[in-house]
This record gives sequence, structure tokens and C-alpha cells, in this order.
Amino acid sequence: MESRDRERDSTRINERIRAREVRLIGADGAQLGVMSPEAALELAEEAGLDLVEVAAAANPPVCRIMDYGKYKYEEKKKKAGGKTKGSELKELKLRPGTDEHDLQFKLKQARRFLLEGDKVKVTVMFRGREMVHREHGYKQLDRVKELIGSLAATESPPRMEGRFLSMILVGNREEIARVKKVEAEAAKAAEAAAAQAPAREDAKPGPDAGETHA
Repeated sequence: MESRDRERDSTRINERIRAREVRLIGADGAQLGVMSPEAALELAEEAGLDLVEVAAAANPPVCRIMDYGKYKYEEKKKKAGGKTKGSELKELKLRPGTDEHDLQFKLKQARRFLLEGDKVKVTVMFRGREMVHREHGYKQLDRVKELIGSLAATESPPRMEGRFLSMILVGNREEIARVKKVEAEAAKAAEAAAAQAPAREDAKPGPDAGETHA
């Protein structure tokens, strides 16, 4: 699937950049000068991002360090004419070795984003030799889908973009409405219980209650 996606995408990224030298722009927009594509790719890897050729016709070609998957999503959203206006794309970053405790913590964030009406891009970042075992990344995404359950559906299935394996989750409106209703009722019940607690304390008989005085 990755090879077919790249055939449709003419943008050169990472190892596909074949120029002898490139002019590099950092992730923050800073001009980092002219260097070999190998040196530029090393800087991108250190930042956990991609090296993307943004001006192939320039001499030398201009490359930028960025999250290519997120860049493509934003471009697609612009071309769609802002149909998804009002909904933001939040990102959840994992590693192939993210443990269950950290995963549960991050999923609380994802759940909150979905309940607020945002989409969530779940990304597994690979470094170095981790790319050899991409199946660990797919397992992480499968675990995320399992834990999120019916709260969200997969809008964009898992796909490799450079060293990033990503999928996009979109909230299930009916399930979100149900969860919000349950949470609102629970909060209301908790408030009512808290309000009744002082009243019960006041109703308790004092130490002299029931005594008869001569």
C-alpha cells in the first residue's frame, strides 16, 4: 500500500531526495543553509520529523523539516474548501514500545478531544532500526482502536508516511451524545449528593438530645 501511495504522490521525501545538495529550512522556519541531503535527513531524524522537498525547481532544491503526514492532511483539508470547519485535528504521538500505562494516559487525552468534536490523528514514530519492525506500530494502532471502542471510527486507515505510521479517528456522534448524557447525569447526581450531605449532618441529634431536665 505504501508504494502505491507514493506512486500517486510526486513529492520527494527523506531517502527519495536525490539532489547533490539542498537548501534546508528548519521546522521552525529558520534557514539552516546548504548541505548534503544526507546531513539534512540526519537533522530531520533527530527532530523525529521528515525531510520534504518543497521547491524542486530551485537551485539547489529547497527542503524543509516537517511532519509530512500532518502537512498532507492540512493540504487536503484546504482543497476541500474548509468543509470540516469547526473541527480541529489533534495529534496523539506514540512509540512502538509505548507501555500500557502511558497508552492509557494518552487515550484519556484522545477521548477528551473526541468528546469535544475534534478528530484525532494517532501517530507511531519510528527511529533508526525500529523501521525494520513496523508490525509493532500496527499493533499499537490496533490496541488504540480496541480501547477507544465505539466512541470513534477510523476515517483514515493506518498508513506509512516516512518514519511515521498514522491513522485518523473521527468521533461517532451518537456514541458521543450518549457518553455526554451519562457524564452529565453522573455530575448532576454527584452535586445533589454533595448538597444533601450538610443537611444530613445538621439533622443528627446533638449529645444532649433526649435528656430530661428536672
